Formats: sequence, structure tokens, C-alpha cells
Amino acid sequence: MNRKLLQSVREYKKESIMTPILVIFEVFMEVLIPLLMARIIDVGIANGDMGYILSIGVVLVIMAMVSLFFGAMAGRTGAIASSGYAKNLRHDIFYKIQEFSFKNIDHFSTSSLVTRLTTDITNIQMAYMMTIRMLVRAPIMIILSLVMTLTINADIALMLLITVPILGGALIFIAKKAHPHFIQVFDEYDVLNNTVQENVNAARVVKAYVRAEHEDEKFHKISGIVYKLFTAAEKIVAWNNPVMMFTMYLVVLCMVYIGGRSIVFGAMETGELTSVIVYAIQILSSLMIVSFVFVLIMIAEASTDRITEVLNEVPEMADKADAKTEVSNGDIDFENVDFSYAGEGGNLSLKNINLHIKSGQMVGIIGGTGSAKSTLVQMIPRLYDVTKGAVKVGGIDVRDYKLESLRDQVSVVLQKNVLFTGSIYDNIRWGDENATDEEVQRVCRLAQADSFVQEFPDKYDTMIVEGGNNVSGGQKQRLCIARALLKKPKVLILDDSTSAVDTKTDAMIRKAFREEIPDTTKIIIAQRISSVEDADLIIVMDDGKINGMGTSEELLKTNAIYQEIYQSQVKGGEENE
Repeated sequence: MNRKLLQSVREYKKESIMTPILVIFEVFMEVLIPLLMARIIDVGIANGDMGYILSIGVVLVIMAMVSLFFGAMAGRTGAIASSGYAKNLRHDIFYKIQEFSFKNIDHFSTSSLVTRLTTDITNIQMAYMMTIRMLVRAPIMIILSLVMTLTINADIALMLLITVPILGGALIFIAKKAHPHFIQVFDEYDVLNNTVQENVNAARVVKAYVRAEHEDEKFHKISGIVYKLFTAAEKIVAWNNPVMMFTMYLVVLCMVYIGGRSIVFGAMETGELTSVIVYAIQILSSLMIVSFVFVLIMIAEASTDRITEVLNEVPEMADKADAKTEVSNGDIDFENVDFSYAGEGGNLSLKNINLHIKSGQMVGIIGGTGSAKSTLVQMIPRLYDVTKGAVKVGGIDVRDYKLESLRDQVSVVLQKNVLFTGSIYDNIRWGDENATDEEVQRVCRLAQADSFVQEFPDKYDTMIVEGGNNVSGGQKQRLCIARALLKKPKVLILDDSTSAVDTKTDAMIRKAFREEIPDTTKIIIAQRISSVEDADLIIVMDDGKINGMGTSEELLKTNAIYQEIYQSQVKGGEENE
């Protein structure tokens, strides 16, 4: 466990310290028990003294109960400490991810982050619990048992002293051989989780294209790789038990030989030999535990590296100490903006963008696929930072705003609409958690969503299933628009967010925008000319550059790309009629 991860122990430090202390008391009791058993055999049974047997027996029972108590308490505090540690670690990673920009998130795949939050943390939790319990218990048990053996028979103690490092070295060697396989398997887990997630999310597409067999083959392939890696690791780890048992029986045979000779020559009692055998088993069992914990720690080491990578990721965007918290209006300015997803020196997605949008304007953005329409608007709420130049909202560089304040005033309905499990009320209130029912219903009317919501049996209390799969694409878009409107933003961006609604509904949404939110700057990215034709300003994008700007009438006279799109959609549509 590295120091950075151990910072997540926090309020569970008490339990983390108490656990090894309780384990020490438990071990101390267990080490004394074989000594008393020897006294019962060598004194009580040898002399036929039933009173002595009963008195020592009562002490043995009391010691066993005390050991049980310490063991149970150690198990309880260990479980609290490890579970609490995992809870805090999961919390820290999740909150860290919330600070990430899109660029940071792009560095990790979704499936990889899920694996780190689940499997990797579980591995660390198990290793932590074993460390504060078993890794404390085993060495102390070995040392105390060796000391007790030394007081009984020096020859046997010497044999055990030689055996311990040899067996320990063999078990550690086996664990190290298995370690690389465990490291590889977690990378493959990411691929496996990604395959499952992708298949479940796209279940309708898979069925529509009858690609279930192909997906099955893809899953079986990666599942087979995980199986092979785990099998290879387990085959190596499986040597632990045979090596351990062989050594244990060999040691017992040697002890019986040495002890038998000592008993014959009167240097050792029968009960003492019995206790020595118990001590030897305790020592060898402790070595087995150390080996097992060592394997867990090595597995956790791979998980630790993966989680540390997330915690060490520096968020690309951070609020300045004097960050602005108020967005005065919806004016938007792009000043000599260049942008590359790869950062400085990468291929530019946006090239020398200069643009001024007045507060309250309705702006349409149109262009071919890959023309960087979405990239352009993602600069406004600072989903990405510009590579060169500046983007200003309300006359202030977006990098000078507090991120939360900026995004509260710049609502974005992205291409990929997402609804969450919960009622329609719950989903819309993402825009304002304190909104009344009337306010939610009002924005739904503006987004032309109220009509279909009223048709549901439970109306606004209708539950949305995971991913919003129980509503159509057009209904999902309108609910997402309503959610954005509830924020009462200074800037509203619709990134191709009406593509799944009919032209009549699209027109009604734009009409509601003009009448109900005239002071809000409205930016609409669309593929349909009809969605932007009545905009105050239309921007034509091509290959990351602004190819033309103006009203629809102006662009029809001056811009070849707009003319081509217009002819293919409007004139082509008329001819087809």
C-alpha cells in the first residue's frame, strides 16, 4: 500500500491500529495453550492427578475463550477498517473523476474506470484486511512458537529455524512467478468489461443487425484470454499447498525422530513432544498464510498502481483563486481560436476561429460531418480548453470563471442524450433540484414534452429506466431540452438535439424559445436547413473553419456549401413531392 492510498483510511485509523493489537493478544493466548496441554500430559495424566488435570483444563478453556474473544474482536475491527478504507477510496476516486475534463476522461476508458472502482478496490480491500490481521499474526506466531520450542528442545528449534527461511523463500518464489499473470489479467478485465458494457448498451442494434453470434465470439475470445491468464497464475500458485504439506510432513517425521530419541534418553517428556509438534504446525501454517497474503498483496499492487494513476491524474481544468462567479450576459466571442484534441502540436480541429454572438441571438450552425460543429460549441462551457486564442462569455475569458458558475449559465444538450434512472420529475430537476412541479411542467411545455408525458399513466411520476430506454429518441431529446431550460441559462446550446423530432415539433420548440426566453443566447447545431433557417445568424463550418456567416438569405447568395445543402434538402424535397 502506498502512502497516497493510505490517506483514504482517515476516520478508520482507530480500527486499523486496534486490529493488530487484538491479534497480538490472540496469538499470545494460542501460543500458551500447547504449553498447558503438555503439562496436563506430563504431570496430570502421568501422575493420575485428576485435580491437576481439571484445574489446568479450566485454565485452558478460559484461555481458549479469551483467544476466541480477541480473535472475534480483531475480525470485527479488521472488517470495519478494510470496508471503511474501501468506501473512502471509492469516494476519493469517484470525486476525482468528477473533477476531470473531457480530455482527462479520454485518457481512461469508461470500462477501465468502472473496473478500478470495483474489482481493483475489492483487491485492495482484501489485501488491507489481510495485512492488518494475518500479516501481523503470522510473523508473531512464528517468532513466539520458535521461542517456546527453543525452551523445550534446542535441536528441534534449530531444525525449524533452518526450515522456515527455506520454505518461506520457496513460497515467495512461487508467488512472484504468478505475479506477472495477475498484472496482465486486470488489463484484460478492462477489455472484458468494455465488451459487456458495449453489448448491453447496444442490445437493440445487436438484435436489429442479427449480430449476436459475432458478439458472442468477441466475448468468448476475451473471456478465454482472462481464463488462460488466471489458469496460468493458479497453476503456479497451486504449488503452494503440495510444497507446504511435503515440508510439514517431513518436519513432523524429523521431530518424531528427534523427540523420540529425547524421550528414550529422558531429555524430553511425551507432552512436550506433543506441544512441539503443535508449535511446528503453527509455524508452518503461518508461513502458508504469509505466502497467501503475499499473493494477495501482489495482486493488490497491480490494482494499487491503476488506482494511483487515477488519483495522480492532474485535472486539466482548475478554478483560479480569483475566479469569477457571475456571468453578466450571453455575449460569446471567439478570438483567434485554435484547438487540438492532442494538445499543442497536434492536428487542429478548429483553425483560427473569430466569431461574435450577441446576447439573446438565435444562432444556427450547419456543416458536413466532421466539420467540427460540436467541437466549436464545446469550447463555450469549457468542456475542453482552447489550444490557442480565447473564448469569452459575457466579455470574460471562460478560463477566468469558476467552472460551476460558468456551466450553470451555459446549458448544453449534447448529441448523446442521457436520462437517469428515476421519475421524469427527478430527471428534469437535474436542471434545478429545488424546482416546483409547476416549473418542471412549464419547461416541458416549452420543449414540447408535456403532451406525451401527460399520456403516460403516471404522468410526471413515470419512472425512466436505465439509459431512458422506455422512451423514444425524440421524447428523450425533448426531456433533455426541458432539463437544460430549467437551469434558466444565459446560453443554451442544442447540439443536434432535435434530430429525432419531426419538423413541426422542431419549429414549435424554436418558436417557444423566441417567445419565452428572448434574452437567452440560443445556439442550434443541426443537419436540417429547416432547423436553422430562421436563425438570426447562421454559421457554416467546413474542415474546422468558418466557411461563411449570415442569414439564410445572405448565405444563399454568397456561400456555396450552404447553397448545396439547401438545394439538396429544400429543392430536392420539393421535387420528390
